[in-house]
Amino acid sequence: MNDQVEPTAWAATVADAKAAGFTWFDWLDCVDEIGRADEFRLVVQLLDRATGETRRLETRIDRNAPEVGTLSGVYAGAGWAEREIHDLFGVEFLGGDGTPLLLPRRYGGHPLRKDEVLGARAAVDWPGSKDPAETGAAAGRRRMVPPGVPDPNVWGDRNPDDPPADPAEVAASAQGGRVRRRR
Repeated sequence: MNDQVEPTAWAATVADAKAAGFTWFDWLDCVDEIGRADEFRLVVQLLDRATGETRRLETRIDRNAPEVGTLSGVYAGAGWAEREIHDLFGVEFLGGDGTPLLLPRRYGGHPLRKDEVLGARAAVDWPGSKDPAETGAAAGRRRMVPPGVPDPNVWGDRNPDDPPADPAEVAASAQGGRVRRRR
């Protein structure tokens, strides 16, 4: 069971947990809750090395303005995880190191957001044929769609005069792996 924390009390609650004996920072992660809620869920796991007890703290932040206080002042190791989460989800850790860790600044997106369209996945054929010579309709097989690629009717084969697809609609259609037939 995770202890729920308000975003405004995030860093202070983690500091209180450290003072209570949870001196070991284990991990920090983020989950995109799109489709369930318009928010990100941040989870940190801490460890009391004397007793072996673990404690998980969780907060939920608005995905349209993802900001929360940094934990790097409490646990130095949290800075690395915060930089990774910033690159991959776009969460801003106030007071933390904003230097990109994995992606160049020019990338401009956040690839682990469920509404992020990964164009390279749509441009490269998904493997699935037994024989590399089998391609397209000649293969006689239905095309498998890579994970993370939205339905072409929602993203991709849209009329250019139509407004852009709603991010929630794109995320909901990006099931991947299932067989899709062109209409």
